[in-house]
Amino acid sequence: MVLAHNRFVISLAAVAYAAAWIVLAAVLLGAIAGCERASTPVPTTAGSQSQPAAIELLNVSYDPTVELYADVNKAFAAQWLAKTGQTVKINVSHGGSGKQARALATGLQADVASLALGYDIDELVKVDVIGKEWQAKLPHNSSPYVSTIVFLVRKGNPRGIKDWSDLARQNTEIVMPDPRTSGGARWNYLAAYAFGQKKFAGDEAKTLELIKKIYANAKSLDSGARGSTARFQRGEGDVLVSWENEALLLATKKSGEYQVVVPSISVRAEPPVTVLDKWVKERGTAAVAEAYVNFLYTPEGQELIAKHFYRPQDAGVLARYHTQFQKLQLVGIEAFGGWQKAHAEHFASGGKFDGIVGK
Repeated sequence: MVLAHNRFVISLAAVAYAAAWIVLAAVLLGAIAGCERASTPVPTTAGSQSQPAAIELLNVSYDPTVELYADVNKAFAAQWLAKTGQTVKINVSHGGSGKQARALATGLQADVASLALGYDIDELVKVDVIGKEWQAKLPHNSSPYVSTIVFLVRKGNPRGIKDWSDLARQNTEIVMPDPRTSGGARWNYLAAYAFGQKKFAGDEAKTLELIKKIYANAKSLDSGARGSTARFQRGEGDVLVSWENEALLLATKKSGEYQVVVPSISVRAEPPVTVLDKWVKERGTAAVAEAYVNFLYTPEGQELIAKHFYRPQDAGVLARYHTQFQKLQLVGIEAFGGWQKAHAEHFASGGKFDGIVGK
């Protein structure tokens, strides 16, 4: 009986000893597994597989596009979110087109440029911000909308302004921007030049004399088109020489205060919109920037363009807004030999404009 009891005690001790080792082994294995989990980094991103990280774009634009891009940005952001699940915020910088182009050429990093004329985009080719074939990448020379230059006068047109020659009359005060900083102002000048060439059968001296009288009636020249509009709204001047979209916007918002006068001849202004290759590559925004620019050519984008008084490129949309845009003779930049020639001849230092204003 004693022997049997001893065997029983020994058996219990063995079981306890084995159990202790099992518990210790489990603790050690847990500790090792914990160490392995702690040493394995957990990936962290701003977004997730189901929710891509938010992204921002910068569109550097010219003065009078404020209202247009406010609506375009809202519509595109909603469409992009529905399509991709990604939130996009679009910031816009506005200013005189020439001034904006210089900022981009000297290092301002943006994803999109929507400026007043092709020459300002061409300047970015020289500093490798964009490729030289940029106009061929999108329809209509990369211009999703068209505009022209018209006059805005006070209700009743008390000065009887009808055409460019009326702007040369004495005691007519004109409000308009400076061609040295504003893209719209360069279109203004070229429209007056086209009128002079037609009126005087190509006589250069008489054309320049007419333009000189027009600019002599401007007490000052603003850096951008929106600055000229603001001055005219404050009661300065008899006539505002303006983008058509800007004139129609103000005449609509302030019904009863202003009226639009369409001259006999003006310019077919094609403000370009393009992706800035260098910066979208560095910022990783190429896909969304390209989609944003292409949105302007969609039916929804073209409808917004017409709503904001720009002439859409889509013939169907344009037809629905035909009463909004008066017909007139429009002269394209090709009539001036293209932007490179026009700039060198008229707007470069020592060009015809400098001769007119005496600088």
